[in-house]
Amino acid sequence: TPLHLAVITNQPEIAGALLEAGCDPELRDFRGNTPLHLACEQGCLASVGVLTQPRGTQHLHSVLQATNYNGHTCLHLASIHGYLGIVELLVSLGADVNAQPAEPGQEWAMDGPRDALKKERLLDDRHDSGLDSMKDEEYEQMEPCNGRTALHLAVDLQNPDLVSLLLKCGADVNRVTYQGYSPYQLTWGRPSTRIQQQLGQLTLENLQMLPESEDEESYDTESEFTEDELPYDDCVLGGQRLTL
Repeated sequence: TPLHLAVITNQPEIAGALLEAGCDPELRDFRGNTPLHLACEQGCLASVGVLTQPRGTQHLHSVLQATNYNGHTCLHLASIHGYLGIVELLVSLGADVNAQPAEPGQEWAMDGPRDALKKERLLDDRHDSGLDSMKDEEYEQMEPCNGRTALHLAVDLQNPDLVSLLLKCGADVNRVTYQGYSPYQLTWGRPSTRIQQQLGQLTLENLQMLPESEDEESYDTESEFTEDELPYDDCVLGGQRLTL
């Protein structure tokens, strides 16, 4: 819609004029994004301010809680992209800081700490030249419907400042994903000890340990190879034993 275009082109004044003329702020684009989704994705605080100006409590609630086709609210997108000012504004306006996208059964298969390595490789690539925006989109695509709150996403993205802000805003450290993982459990296998310490002080003890199934899987890795598949440790070259 013209309102989407005004946000995309960073023209908050035009966006305001379109709203005054009756443009519907709840219409969606081909990805299910409302104009406010796009403003949060781009980090345009001015556009967010225009789109959330008082036009009735019910209208504001609908816009804040709307999800795109990946199941993300505006707060999820602002969190994924690390826009702390927008996160704080959305929560102050009534956005649900503990919102969970989509429905159980639709969740993405990779949800637990043992899947951290694949996600970390993707996130590491965000710093490669010219790839930042593409990687943000890939992350949005890979994380849609597993029940992650903004706090879970902050742990995934290893953003301690965002974790601190969300805790200040009342994020529930004991809320679990649809597969049963607390934000603290997602810190396992990730580098930020600051985040682990922040959450460890607040999380229930039974939500700090990994589920038994994951512990069993970790032991299973010890017997991943058969005896015939184990790496050689007795190679000999020219009559001399090689040290591997």
